[in-house]
Amino acid sequence: MLNLIGTYECKADVKGRLMVPAPLKKQLTPVMTEGFVIKRAVFQPCLEMYPMDQWNALMGKMGELNRFNRKNNDFIRRFTAGVKTVELDGTGRLLIPKDLLSFAGISKDIVISSAINIVEIWDKVKYEQAIDDAANDFADLAEEVMGDASDTANGIS
Repeated sequence: MLNLIGTYECKADVKGRLMVPAPLKKQLTPVMTEGFVIKRAVFQPCLEMYPMDQWNALMGKMGELNRFNRKNNDFIRRFTAGVKTVELDGTGRLLIPKDLLSFAGISKDIVISSAINIVEIWDKVKYEQAIDDAANDFADLAEEVMGDASDTANGIS
């Protein structure tokens, strides 16, 4: 399983291209030949970039949903709205489609943040605001999400 690490700042040019930082590019090398899927995030005003194998695994789970259930059908439609396939060019640049740039409010300054097996792409100001907003509630969130986990073999207690 891919386990990405790091948060990086970079800039987009006027065409929406950004140079993927070398440390992240190195981590993505094993999956680069298959390409990526980029989409709107569900909970935040940012973009999510999935390596193709991670996207296909997620689509496998979604494919099991009953499409004759209206909520399932609506969820699938909204989740996949604006989805695009993307690749890094020969120089390591990523072209972000204009409609997705607009959704995330990305202009020039960008934060690329790893999120386990995917990459989040943020407008820098919105990223810093999201981190600041969450700072006050993070202890409560950590307790709620991880507080019942007891997996001492993996260092979680």
